[in-house]
Order: sequence, then structure tokens, then C-alpha cells
Amino acid sequence: MSRTTELGTAPIHKLLFKYAMPAIIAMTATSLYNIVDSVYIGHGCGALALGALTVAKPFMDICAAFGSLVGVGASSLLAIYLGEKDYERANRVLGNVIVMNVILSAIVMAIGLIWLDPILMAFGASEATLGYAHEYMEIILYGNILTHIYFGLNALLRSAGHPRFSMTATIVAVLINIILDPIFIFGLDMGVRGAALATVISQAVAVVWQVTKFFDKNELVRFHRGIWRLNRHITARALAIGMSPFLYNIAHCFVVIIINNQLKTFGGDMAIAAYGVINRLTFVFAMMVMGLNQGMQPIAGYNFGAKQYDRVLKSFYLTCAYATGVMGIVFVLGECFPMVMTRMFTHDPILIEQTIRPMRIICSTMLIIGFQMVTGNLFTSIGKAGKAIFLSLTRQVIYLIPLTLALPLVFTAPLDGVWWSIPISDTLSAITAVIVLLASRKKLHMMDGLTADPPQQD
Repeated sequence: MSRTTELGTAPIHKLLFKYAMPAIIAMTATSLYNIVDSVYIGHGCGALALGALTVAKPFMDICAAFGSLVGVGASSLLAIYLGEKDYERANRVLGNVIVMNVILSAIVMAIGLIWLDPILMAFGASEATLGYAHEYMEIILYGNILTHIYFGLNALLRSAGHPRFSMTATIVAVLINIILDPIFIFGLDMGVRGAALATVISQAVAVVWQVTKFFDKNELVRFHRGIWRLNRHITARALAIGMSPFLYNIAHCFVVIIINNQLKTFGGDMAIAAYGVINRLTFVFAMMVMGLNQGMQPIAGYNFGAKQYDRVLKSFYLTCAYATGVMGIVFVLGECFPMVMTRMFTHDPILIEQTIRPMRIICSTMLIIGFQMVTGNLFTSIGKAGKAIFLSLTRQVIYLIPLTLALPLVFTAPLDGVWWSIPISDTLSAITAVIVLLASRKKLHMMDGLTADPPQQD
């Protein structure tokens, strides 16, 4: 109980450090694993395999999006219930997360396995990369249920007051993955299938680690009878809150699909591989911001439920400041050291040459991305699904997709149009986030000193 009540009393900067740092470490470890995985595949299987991994990534992200639909929504709801001291519903959230994840992941797995090759071709695979992408995704899909439960329980652990335990689960998964990767890829000569198998095994071990905490009878939120039956109110509200990150991830996947196809049209497989390299670099720092968001989420959610709106505001501003600093690092790396960053992934001279300039273009607006990500997460954290969904769609659907399709028709070099569509959409989405935030302050009762009245609904 003390772990949750401190969310409403302890200094914000200490809480953010306590809750965000484990999440940042865990997310950074995950993103570093993705880099190591790409390095192993790039050097062990070749540039085409690296391109295949870029093609497969949006498919993996779609699978993960269904996990975030349940996990992120339920974790926000759990924090709100704990703030309201509704412990019975808080425990029901835990059981409902497991059941919903099993159902959704089984459906995604079945659909993915039946139409695997057509999906991969639609995502940008060519005859040269389809085989690699198929081998990788087939294994990932068989382990999809474990993936969903792993992400869902990790989100609940943070909201239940166990950010370090959640971090440990992630680090355990990452370390096992990094150890198994070279064994399977090089030692057993399994190639990309080995990389996928290492991922599934590592997540299975992490799930075993997670459930031990929820079987502890001393925990406020734990497994027990009566929590497994789906509750209409809990599932509907959790899915509504989780709809924002879900739509963001789905939209991101379709954007990547469109970008991959545009890159294949105007630049070929090497342009897709270059995009994969840039994505993995920026992904490391975006994951750090996501870690900050995960740290802010239980703080904002609990205090919103407890009607302490000034603390919600403080957690938001502090998270924005840290997020801007994090994205400033990738801005410097991408603008000043693009060749060094690219050589981490490949020694192929053609791929290196085709990556440097696009990296500088895409990294040019990194300083403003952190603010946009934190603003969207603020509305998710306090259960304002409508605004969160809108902000999640602005960059991906409203701006990036039309620009990705239109700018190649305007630019003399069509490939440049694809690259420039990314920073332009980042700028427009950040401006939109500012407008929504300023317009919402009074309604959310987040102006200085306005904490007496309950918040209005969207």
C-alpha cells in the first residue's frame, strides 16, 4: 500500500526518478538489444537480411500494438483505481489483462500465420527479402501469446508500485536474448530463425519471472479467485484508454509500410535497409522517452484519480524537459556523426553511402519529438482517450501518410521527398500538440491553483 500512496505525497522529481529510471533502463536495454540483434543479422546474414528485418518490423509492431491496447490501457486504469482506493477493481484489472491478452494474441497469431507471405509482400518485401522475413516472422507469431502477456504484466507492475521489478524482467529478457542470438545465428547456423527463436525464449523466461510477483499474497494487486471473468466496465474502459497507443502503433506500422513501399519504388532494397538503420538509431532514444512516459504514467494517473491536478501538471512539465534532453542526444549523433552510427550496423559501402544523408534529414527535428510524445501520453495517463487518440493520429495519419505519398511527386529527386516527409510531419504534429495542450488546460483543471473542482469529461 505504501508503494502506491507515495504517488500522491512524495516530491514529483523523486517519484519521476524512481519510476522512470527503471523504465528507461528497461526500454534502453530493449532498444540496445534491437541494435545488437540487427548487428548480428547484418553481419551474419547480410544486407538483404537486414532489409528483411526492416520489412518485418511493422508486422511485429502490429502484434505489439494489440498488446499495448490491453496493457497500456489497463495500467492507466489500474493507477486511477489505486488513486481512488478502489482495490477490488484494481485486482480485477489484473485478471482481465491476462484473459484479454490471450484472446487477442491468439487471433493475431492465427491471421498472421495464414496470410504471412501476402502480408510481408504488402509491407515492402521483395523476392530477395521475402524468405528472410518469412522465417523470422513465423517464429515470432508462434510466440505471440507470450509477447502480449509479457508486455501487459510489465505495464501493470509499474502501476502497482514495482518499477524495479518490471525493469528486472525486461533486463532478464534482454540478456537471455543477447546470449542466445550468437549461439543460434552463428553456432547453430539458424540465421534469422535463430534470432526470432532467441526472442521468444527470452520473453518466456521473463513471463515466469513476472508472475511470481503477482502470486505473492503480501501484494495489494495479485492473482486470486474471482478476477478472471471479463468485466464489461473494466474491459471497455481499459480498451478505450489503450486505444490511443494502439492507434498510434497501428498508424506507425502502416506509415512504415507506405514508406517501405515508396523507398522500394524510388530507391530499392538498399533504401529500405538504410531506413532500418536510421530507425534503430532513433529507436534507442525514443524508447528512453517512452521510459520517461512510463514513469510519468502512474504518477499522473494516481494524482488525477486523487484530484491533485497540480501534481499532474508538475509531472508533465518535468517529463517534457527530460524528454527534450534525451532527443537532443540523437539530434547531435545523427547530424554530426552519421557515418560512425551507420558503420555500427554494416560495412557495406553502398548501404553506408545511402544512409548518411537521410539520417541527417530525419534527425533534424529530433529536438521537438520528445514534447509531442509526452503530451500524447499525458492524456492517456489521465484517461482522456479522445484527445490522446487525436494526438496519436496527427503525426502518423493526418500528416505523415499524405506527405509520404505527395512529396515524391513534388521533389526533383522523389527519394528525397520520402525522406523529408518525416521531419516535416514531426514539426506539424508538435505544433498541433501545443495547440491541443493550451486549449485543454482549463478543461482539465491543470492551470496553477485550479484544483478544487473535479475534471470534466472529454
